Amino acid sequence: MQDPTPHLDERFSDPAAQATPWATVRKALETAQLFWITTVRADGRPHVTPLVAVWLDDALHFGTGPEEQKAVNLSHNPQVVLTTGCNDWTQGLDVMVEGEARRVTDRPTLERLAAVWATKWTGQWQYQVADTGFVHNGGEALVLAVKPTKILAFTKGTFTQTRYAP
Repeated sequence: MQDPTPHLDERFSDPAAQATPWATVRKALETAQLFWITTVRADGRPHVTPLVAVWLDDALHFGTGPEEQKAVNLSHNPQVVLTTGCNDWTQGLDVMVEGEARRVTDRPTLERLAAVWATKWTGQWQYQVADTGFVHNGGEALVLAVKPTKILAFTKGTFTQTRYAP
């Protein structure tokens, strides 16, 4: 994706606030150690759970076991929201990414993703690449990518709401 143009939403921003630069948001996506994913159950109820994700090739990638609730939900509805940030009111940046989760099975991409996961958390997430995704601790992990359809960034302290639409 080309660097998207930030659009400040003045309704939810302090007077004279500036839009958060895309480089700041991208860095937050690249360095975040934890995200929260929201999926929708078949009966319409939301499901939220923490997970680790990596930003690569202009998309957020995450893994899940095929029988985990989020995987079951995604089989009915691929729309997701991934959120990261800080729970401090006076400082920090919260970022929300909306999009559709799509399965990744391309072996070269999976190998690149496994390498990123292995280095991001000082080796805590070691995946072996298989034809259908990852193998982790002897179990299968589906790998999914979310290309953003909308990104919102919320800066705290000086409050801003910035929208990026690829």
